[in-house]
Amino acid sequence: MAGLLDLLNSPMGQQLISGVAGQTNQPADKTANVLSMAMPLILGAMKKNVSTPEGAQGLMSALSSNHNGSILDNLGGLFGGGVDDSLMADGAGILGHVFGDKQPQVESALSSKSGIDSGSVAQILKIAAPIVMGMIGKQTAQSNVNDSTGMNALLGSMLGGQPQENQSLITSLLDADGDGSILDDVAGMVMGGNKSSGGIGGLLGGLFGK
Repeated sequence: MAGLLDLLNSPMGQQLISGVAGQTNQPADKTANVLSMAMPLILGAMKKNVSTPEGAQGLMSALSSNHNGSILDNLGGLFGGGVDDSLMADGAGILGHVFGDKQPQVESALSSKSGIDSGSVAQILKIAAPIVMGMIGKQTAQSNVNDSTGMNALLGSMLGGQPQENQSLITSLLDADGDGSILDDVAGMVMGGNKSSGGIGGLLGGLFGK
C-alpha cells in the first residue's frame, strides 16, 4: 500500500494523523490505520456518485464553491485549537451525501478492522471527508477537469494502487446491488498498477511534494 503509506509518512500526513488522533483521543497508529482505509472508501463512494453527469456536476460545484484544496495548506491551523464545528458539519454533510444509508455499515466495518470504537471512527470520517474533498479540488484544478468523464477518470486514477484488502472493503461496502461494478474500470490498475508512480501514490506524491 505504497501510495497511502507515502502520504501518511509524509510530513503533511504525519500532521494529519497526529491532529486527528489528538482530536479523537485515539492512538496515532490506530488513527493512521483508519485513515488509510477511510480515505479510499470516501473516494470510492464519490467515484460511484460521479458516474452520472448530474453527480459529477454536483461534485464539481461543491469543489468550486468551498473545496478548492486550501484546507491542505494549513493543517497546523486546522488542528491547532481543535477542529471547529463548521468543519465537522461540512464533513457530516459530505459523508451523508456519498455514503447515504450505508454510513453506519462503513463506520462499523472500519471500527471492527481498526479496533477503534465506531463513535471515534465517525469523528475521524467527518474530519477526513473535507480533507479528501480538498485533495480532489486541488487535483481537479491542476488537471483542468470540467466534465463527468474527466472527473470519473480522475477519481479512478486516485483510487489506483489500492491493496487487495481495501479493494474488497470498498466493493463490499459500496456495491449495493452486488454486481461489482464500482471499481471494475480501475480494477486492472488497482491489482496490477505501478504503485510507485501511478494511482494514488503518484497523485499523492504530486500533491505532497514527494
